[in-house]
Amino acid sequence: MVEGVKINKSFGDLRVLKDIDVTIGEGEIVSILGASGAGKTTLLQILGSLDRPDSGEILIKGNPIHKMSESALARFRNKNIGFVFQFHQLLPEFTALENCMLPALIGGVNKVDAIKKAKELLGFLSLSDRLEHKPSELSGGEKQRVAVARALINNPLVIFADEPSGNLDSKNQEELMSLFISLRDRFHQTFVIVTHDQHLASRSDRTIMMRDGSIIS
Repeated sequence: MVEGVKINKSFGDLRVLKDIDVTIGEGEIVSILGASGAGKTTLLQILGSLDRPDSGEILIKGNPIHKMSESALARFRNKNIGFVFQFHQLLPEFTALENCMLPALIGGVNKVDAIKKAKELLGFLSLSDRLEHKPSELSGGEKQRVAVARALINNPLVIFADEPSGNLDSKNQEELMSLFISLRDRFHQTFVIVTHDQHLASRSDRTIMMRDGSIIS
């Protein structure tokens, strides 16, 4: 599903990623672990098309995204990639329903169909009674579930999650990982998750350990 070949990335004189080779299989839940500064988030951003490598190849379902123009990459990203971030990144002036349906509208889905799909996803995530609530009216766990629904709205090939449980208590952390597993089992989603949490990583199908810009196991 996702393949990175000889990925290198530097910021100034700091070499952040060093000849990274990585493959994520379709339907896998893979966690990326490592100390702060290991290069985890940089790798996630490059694999997810939010940043470009200095050298190397990135393929998603065989599509060489490292060769795409910015406009072509934006279209591919909208239709094929979902993101879940630590701080939710929900728009505060929009309701849960509006936040969820926004990527579908950007992708050209008509409003009626976008609303229907958003309601289905939010219902599946036990948020049917929170559709008209704005982020300030939601708990941390609810906001993260809205972010997950938003990531799923366009039926992406793969979902990249950067410390998705970082601001959640232990109960909500467990529920979030259980949610990822149930989504994979039901919708055959592929998940790539950056986390510091060894316990959550242990529930993944596979763990990638990074140190100083390299994969060590």
